[in-house]
Amino acid sequence: MQPYLKPQKEEMSQTMALNRLGSIFLVFFLLSCVAVIVNAENDTAEDEYWKERAAVAMKIAEESVHPNPQEVTEEINADVHELIMGQNSTKRKLRGSKGYDGPCEATNPIDACWRCDPDWADNREKIVDCVKGFGKKTTGGKGGPIYIVTDDSDDDIVNPKPGTLRDAVIQKGPLWIIFEHSMVIRLQQELMVTSDKTIDGRGANVVIAFGGGITLQYVKNIIITNIHVKDIESKAGGMIRDCVGHFGFRTRSDGDGISLFGASNVWIDHVSMARCDDGLIDAIMSSTAITISNSHFTDHNEAMLFGASNSHSQDKIMQVTVAFNHFGQGLIQRMPRCRFGFFHVVNNDYTHWIMYAIGGNMNPTIISQGNRYIAPESHVAKEVTKREYTDESEWKHWNWRSEGDLMVNGAYFIESGDPDVAKSEKIEMLPFKPGTLASTLTRFSGALECCVGQPC
Repeated sequence: MQPYLKPQKEEMSQTMALNRLGSIFLVFFLLSCVAVIVNAENDTAEDEYWKERAAVAMKIAEESVHPNPQEVTEEINADVHELIMGQNSTKRKLRGSKGYDGPCEATNPIDACWRCDPDWADNREKIVDCVKGFGKKTTGGKGGPIYIVTDDSDDDIVNPKPGTLRDAVIQKGPLWIIFEHSMVIRLQQELMVTSDKTIDGRGANVVIAFGGGITLQYVKNIIITNIHVKDIESKAGGMIRDCVGHFGFRTRSDGDGISLFGASNVWIDHVSMARCDDGLIDAIMSSTAITISNSHFTDHNEAMLFGASNSHSQDKIMQVTVAFNHFGQGLIQRMPRCRFGFFHVVNNDYTHWIMYAIGGNMNPTIISQGNRYIAPESHVAKEVTKREYTDESEWKHWNWRSEGDLMVNGAYFIESGDPDVAKSEKIEMLPFKPGTLASTLTRFSGALECCVGQPC
């Protein structure tokens, strides 16, 4: 019989160490399993949260679609006609543009509704009655309290500091957001805005720059007016609060200046935009009932994208008015670029592009009326339009019409489709203002220099 040999201390120590390592590994394994289960539950909860938001937003979007979009195009044309005819007998003067120091003159019907009123600051909500086009039912924060932004910081994305813009836009219910003084706001991540909000920069010089952009995801009833949005960056994402009662993980943002994702009843007015990592304004995923007006766009490649994918046929409900804007220096293309949907591009001034001005595919309807198109010097970029990735045998049936546009320096617009598509079946076509007046109608585009107690 072999005698019992007592293990040496070194052997015992090695055995104990291995046992401890095994125990530690087992603990880590169990904790990892728990973490996976918890994360899966959190991911499921997040998915359900956004699915519910998406379903509600889609229902609102479908209800916001105008059954006869031609009526909306004619309404805005009639309003411009009425203003211009009225100015022949009663001249009103306009302030607010850099380099202009004359009396107040309203040059388009949106501005005529409010800008010459020296008491605009006492009745900020008056502009709700001024919106034209497909976004005409937008009320923003009307009826809600005023929230005064006093702090330009953005240090806490999950628990925003009271007095900051991020804290303002996540609040429940209608809210009219104004600014105590001029400020530059550098957003650490994209700014998630809740429904029924107005961001009103009148009376201050408000610049959102060198950080994240503004995101309108599955929301309704948003007005953004009189701010600068420039040098917007794509952000890594992370935990971000999107309303008072919820925060969650967000993936990397694209770097759009203003991003509409399943948003409806949106009015963007008197905004100056330049140099964003992705688009200046992108509207996708069934966004509709949108008006973009009186804004100034410069120094950017792909300015506006309306419809992000050929597979997103739900964008057929998209209806957008682009009116009284100045597409200026340093722009290259997409002013806008459209998929599906109905787009009224009216009385804008296109003074610069390098590749093309208006493009698209997937059979969008584009009605161009009373714009001025000044072509670049390059002989290969004279065409205003671009049909992308589509043979002429197909795009010749798309409804792209040009009426009353002014073509300068060899610019030309290739039309297609039904010549009567812009006409309503219910009311007679009303006169719109020709492209020769586009520079006047857009003269004071972009963020205004408004002073309390004076006309803007």
